[in-house]
Amino acid sequence: MASFKAIVIEKADKGQTVSLTTFDDANLMEGDVTVRVEWSTINYKDGLAITGKAPVVRRFPMIPGVDFVGEVETSSHPDWKSGDKVILNGWGVGETHLGAYAERARVKGDWLVPLPAGLSGREAMAIGTAGYTAMLAVMTLERHGLRPDQGPVIVTGAAGGVGSAAITLLAGLGFTVIASTGRPQEAEYLKGLGASEIIDRNALSEPARPLAKERWAAGIDSVGSTTLANLLSMTKYGGAIAACGLAGGMDLPGSVAPFILRGVSLLGIDSVQCSQALRRAAWRRLESELDRGKLEAMTRQIGLSDVIGEAGAILEGRVRGRIVVNIR
Repeated sequence: MASFKAIVIEKADKGQTVSLTTFDDANLMEGDVTVRVEWSTINYKDGLAITGKAPVVRRFPMIPGVDFVGEVETSSHPDWKSGDKVILNGWGVGETHLGAYAERARVKGDWLVPLPAGLSGREAMAIGTAGYTAMLAVMTLERHGLRPDQGPVIVTGAAGGVGSAAITLLAGLGFTVIASTGRPQEAEYLKGLGASEIIDRNALSEPARPLAKERWAAGIDSVGSTTLANLLSMTKYGGAIAACGLAGGMDLPGSVAPFILRGVSLLGIDSVQCSQALRRAAWRRLESELDRGKLEAMTRQIGLSDVIGEAGAILEGRVRGRIVVNIR
């Protein structure tokens, strides 16, 4: 394959250009594994990269896309051989290293994990970084000691990818889940995933008090900013919030009061540089614990030619659940 289809971002005099075009194999970056990409997905970060609304892309030209599943074509890495099915999430792919929205990728073998035997490639990308991040958050809260009998768990950005997966995982583990969303029309969808209560995101958008009434034992937040400050102020004594997103902003306009008066913990979730051990543990649990029927209910499929048009939609909060991209 001397050339292949790819979405390419180019630097322009003002901003950037994005197009579905052909890309020459000779221009792929260094790596010890070449993968025939089969499936990808669209995350919030991918929307930022394609629209240029945040400085996600650090080199040009860039093939965006932070996730893929594919089959190894060639490898000089000891862990991988031709024919292996592999997953990639993060590691700067789609930001500093040519990414997933292409029929071929060349990457470092140390970035890859095996596709679990019980998951199809399509299912793995229906999960994608969003579901993998949600599982990392659940695992982190469990290590903090969270149990279902301690009280409800709130999930913000509930109708998005991370939120949808988090609700499904938490409900499957026996937790009572409160879903925070700005889309009241998605209430039945969220209840179908396992949410017991729906609250309007506006309830968490006012300036946070140092301490407010204790409402939940823990939370998974993909919004940040004022929403996260409010979550912390309403967390029960000894509880914790796992923070994994910044759709509402990077600031945290809150108080130290929840930390020093209630012993609340703020737990950071990083999916990009996460260790191989944690990645593999997360994917093993996703294989065995994520309800496949609910995963399918939160997923729709598009082709590579549709990705650019969906980038703005995900930033505007118009994408429900997960999008899986058929690269071929």
